Amino acid sequence: MKWTKKHIISINDFSRDEIDFVLEKSELMEKKLKDSKTSSLMNGRILANLFFEPSTRTRMSFEVAMKRLGGMTVGFDDLSVSSEVKGETIADTIRVVSDYADVVVMRHPVEGSAMLASEYCNSPVINGGDGANQHPTQTLLDLYTIKKEFGGLDGLDLCIVGDLKYGRTVHSLTSAIEKYDVKLKFISPKELKAPRQMIKSLVDRRIPVKESTKLNLRDSDVVYVTRIQKERFPDPQEYMRVKDAFIIDQRSLEALRDTAIIMHPLPRVSEISAGVDETKYARYFEQAKNGIPVRMALLCLVSGIKFW
Repeated sequence: MKWTKKHIISINDFSRDEIDFVLEKSELMEKKLKDSKTSSLMNGRILANLFFEPSTRTRMSFEVAMKRLGGMTVGFDDLSVSSEVKGETIADTIRVVSDYADVVVMRHPVEGSAMLASEYCNSPVINGGDGANQHPTQTLLDLYTIKKEFGGLDGLDLCIVGDLKYGRTVHSLTSAIEKYDVKLKFISPKELKAPRQMIKSLVDRRIPVKESTKLNLRDSDVVYVTRIQKERFPDPQEYMRVKDAFIIDQRSLEALRDTAIIMHPLPRVSEISAGVDETKYARYFEQAKNGIPVRMALLCLVSGIKFW
């Protein structure tokens, strides 16, 4: 019952046991996808998708997840059609929407917006990404993808490449992965190094961490690639200097372990060449697909619906 009406704001709010619980229930949900009983679990319930920032996978996968559970969706994915352009506050928007919907998913460019929304909402709020801060459901599907591949998370060597400064997927994933027995390598341009507080937190938890400005994928089980996010840069010239800093191509794969996988939260631009898609290492499209059972499980959990 502790999950009922629980706000999903930050992966930092999850213990390791809670993360493992969600991954376990996501696996069960994936097995139940074609079960006729699953398609009626959320009958009569409504999900509000409030996307003040562009999204393809997060918005659509939540919509698909809700509909596969028998529920309905409302909302918007264009800031120009929301009353925020008229000056309405997030608090007022959420007060109204919480009376319309049973669950609210919100993406907003301002850090802390999801936390603010949760303070004014009678329904559970799920953070679909708040600026460069957190993206907890992306992290859960990332971990689910890794677990499906390796059977668990402990003992793995993870290499995270790209935008470590502004990347909310990186920040969320790192916060979660520090709860496990792993080794981490960060590769980024010097302008986009991981925040010092993030590194300190890992070191305090005795997680081995290496940082580099050169692309070297050797000794990695998981290579997690992120795009350089143009929309996060206050200085366009800074973006132009680093936008093609690292490109994963077939030549890059020569250093990989035979069992390694390459992940990416998508969308990608040029950081992974199309030639990698057909290799045995690519998992980013399967990773996106895994968002469906993970988000189905979460929707049921926060709605107090038991499916096991």
